[in-house]
Amino acid sequence: MSEVNFNLTAEVRSDKGKGASRRLRRTGKMPAILYGTGQEPTSIVVDHDKLMHNLEHEAFYSHVLTITVDGKEESAVLKDLQRHPAKNQLIHADFQRVSANEKLRMHVPLHFIGEDIAPGVKIGSGLVTHTLTDVEVLCLPKDLPEYIEADLSRLELGQSLHLSELIVPEGVELVELMHGAGHDLPVAQIQATRASVKGGAGEEAEDEGEEAAE
Repeated sequence: MSEVNFNLTAEVRSDKGKGASRRLRRTGKMPAILYGTGQEPTSIVVDHDKLMHNLEHEAFYSHVLTITVDGKEESAVLKDLQRHPAKNQLIHADFQRVSANEKLRMHVPLHFIGEDIAPGVKIGSGLVTHTLTDVEVLCLPKDLPEYIEADLSRLELGQSLHLSELIVPEGVELVELMHGAGHDLPVAQIQATRASVKGGAGEEAEDEGEEAAE
């Protein structure tokens, strides 16, 4: 996990409405909102290009950020982002304040490892399919992982890796599993391909041929 820190500078937004938002965007700014921890929501203005640059880092989406609003530092996470349907432009962002003593729910990405050495791929010529790309976690801000690894290195052909098999950091819970055993969803699986099926058929034919010769 990286130790990168993300910092944004914001101003309290006084003008509201669509017209005001359009004027903001023409000056390279964009509207956003900061809410949570029992405080009143605060309409803020952030630099569009600075936010866009931060979004190039995967960790930004699952990291506790520092937002300085009119000189006051706030800890927050990115909860929602609205993009222009046709342009490479951000429209609005929602940031949720976090408290050190309150657990938060966040989606964090899965990093898949060991695919190339999995027996189902290396020996069985199977194809890896990812059924989930991220998972929702519940934890204190200090325990929020940047990502969670999904190790596929032991999967055989036809096998799946499930949520319960993921190794999560101490203090982190997978929200889906909190709903019961029936929610132990598959994360990835190795499926048979034409090559793997043909290979299996070839081996069977070879075995039958050897038995006939004997």
